[in-house]
Amino acid sequence: MTGHVPVAVLGGPLTASQRFWRGYGYLLGGLPLAIVALVVAVVGFAAGVGTLVVWLGLPILAGTLRACRGMAGVERRGAEWATGRALPPHHYREPRGRGIGRLFSMLADPQSWRDLLHCVIAFPVRVAMFVITVVWTVGGLGSALSVTWQWAIPRDDGGGLYWLLTGNQSLSGEVAVSTLLGMFMLATAPLVIRGLVATRAGLARGLLTNQTAALRARAAQLESSRRAAVQAEAQTLRRLERDIHDGPQQRLVRLNMDLEAVARRLDDDPEKARPLVAEALAQSREALEELRALSRGIAPPILADRGLGPALAAAAARCPVEVSLDVALPQGQRLAAAVENTAYFVVTEALTNVAKHSGATLCTVVVTADADRVLVQVRDDGRGGAHPGKGHGLAGLADRLATVEGELDVASPPGGPTVLTAEIPLRGVGDDR
Repeated sequence: MTGHVPVAVLGGPLTASQRFWRGYGYLLGGLPLAIVALVVAVVGFAAGVGTLVVWLGLPILAGTLRACRGMAGVERRGAEWATGRALPPHHYREPRGRGIGRLFSMLADPQSWRDLLHCVIAFPVRVAMFVITVVWTVGGLGSALSVTWQWAIPRDDGGGLYWLLTGNQSLSGEVAVSTLLGMFMLATAPLVIRGLVATRAGLARGLLTNQTAALRARAAQLESSRRAAVQAEAQTLRRLERDIHDGPQQRLVRLNMDLEAVARRLDDDPEKARPLVAEALAQSREALEELRALSRGIAPPILADRGLGPALAAAAARCPVEVSLDVALPQGQRLAAAVENTAYFVVTEALTNVAKHSGATLCTVVVTADADRVLVQVRDDGRGGAHPGKGHGLAGLADRLATVEGELDVASPPGGPTVLTAEIPLRGVGDDR
């Protein structure tokens, strides 16, 4: 879903001067945009429909809709810039499949056809508004300054505003009427410009937005995120259960057996109990270390206490592969707990995969943040071949990112290098710390 831009992002409420000049530019720029949009929409649609019989029309129509989508984006941004207010959201369906099936899925997007319809319908509207804008402002300015040029116009027996009103011919009367009319046009120009902008923006709001479809897509996205969160949580619990069973639990069982042996030896041969006590202590220390390692994988104390940077530095120091770490986060500012936990999970899981499967000698981790997102990139010089599909280790990362509406991209050609990029949005992620 795209199209919703907060007013703060657009620069806040506009002053009267800003509203006038932005609207003026918006209306004047409508003429060239109208010509290009009409030509692309009409020619592309006609050529696409006319060649559908030989299948050439499919890519032509898909390309035309794509071009109309781009021009619709220009119109949306222009309307928001001119009015200082965000338009309602809109939604484009993601193309599915490959080849001809993908082209058909592109043609099945309702919003793309609304964009094409807007290119056609908006043409006369934009042209009319361009003419009205120029006539009302330039014509008004010329009339208001008529005293400077009226004397140079040859006078016939009839003609002019004063003659139409009174039936008499008078230079001074013509100058007075023209000046008053020009001053009226200039005085009302802000209202006229504002009305024209509102009309054109209303047309864009009616055809280039679809709040119902956008909200429906948003609901589907949230449902998908919820399922991904449940799946990621289940995978984490299964992994934790397996790790506890294979590690600390086995050591605790061994510790229990050693302590039982110590209890039997204490009565008949205390000296032989000493090695068993030492071994039991070693088993308890190893079990404790394994439990600490597991807790670090879930949410290490250093992450909660000191933040993402120090936590990632500690994780990089534990990795058996050499790690080059570059963390560029806002100084003195903590990210939301969900964002920090997700970024930490992505890096630690990626480092684990690098150490286990890549055969790499160097891993580079770069973490950056701006006002909208946190970008995590993990690059290694290993053998490549990593795959994010279901059943692979990277699927858990994709599910974990989906819980915060993040995205995962993996580029890993055979022979390497492998580049894992995770994008974690900041908006809409609350701080539950």
